[in-house]
Amino acid sequence: MILTLKVTLLSGSYANGAWEGMIEIDSSSTLDELHLAIQDAVNFDNDHLYEFYISRTARSGNRVRFDDENGEVFSTAIEDLYPLPDKKSLYYFFDFGDNWLFKITKSRKRDQEPCQGIEYPRLVLETGVKPDQYPDWEE
Repeated sequence: MILTLKVTLLSGSYANGAWEGMIEIDSSSTLDELHLAIQDAVNFDNDHLYEFYISRTARSGNRVRFDDENGEVFSTAIEDLYPLPDKKSLYYFFDFGDNWLFKITKSRKRDQEPCQGIEYPRLVLETGVKPDQYPDWEE
């Protein structure tokens, strides 16, 4: 089944405004595949560590982590996470130096069968200012 996920930029060292994207992705995709879809959506270079976590708030210390150290990003499918525990959210944290933080929400749009001829994952809608991972610095 194809899920529609809303990805909202919460913060980042060079965030220059609000950004939000809607990504359609196969529910059997792993968190690593979701990571790559988000990287494509924001045009980031995939050159830093990342993790996903589930917690009550973005800053909560009580988290369930999914990263490459525990291997969970490669073995956990998106469909294994939903529905999330009550009052918990899914977060994507990229580049532990520049601190790019995104909140991921499953949209209310009904899950759908894949459409023939469409390649998933895909960005279907975006609003706001796309973040700039490495802004040009004038010397």
